[in-house]
Amino acid sequence: QVRLVESGGGLVQAGDSLRLSCAVSGRTFSTYVMGWFRQAPGKEREFVAVGSWPGGGTFYAGSVKGRFTISRDNDNNTVHLQMNSLKPEDTAVYYCAANEQGVVAGETYRYPYWGQGTQVTVSS
Repeated sequence: QVRLVESGGGLVQAGDSLRLSCAVSGRTFSTYVMGWFRQAPGKEREFVAVGSWPGGGTFYAGSVKGRFTISRDNDNNTVHLQMNSLKPEDTAVYYCAANEQGVVAGETYRYPYWGQGTQVTVSS
């Protein structure tokens, strides 16, 4: 069973930074493809970033590219999302997700495992 628990959300001002974390339980964490998604009120859940390590690369939505960075800490079974230069339009509940099939994708249906989400609110 794979369990994901996000943390690190909060209320910040535009231009600030936040670092989200996703603690992952599972025997083969090092092989998971890990993604971050977000969902704003009244909108569909959307892709933010995905990473496949080692060597599979990292990919970002155009709206966050250059500002957000996804990384993984294998020693602590944790995935991070460093968010810099935050904007009010980044306000959403952020979710981490995992798949064991090695599929690097931005579609939510590719990910069978999800965390409960953490709220990020950016004020102008």
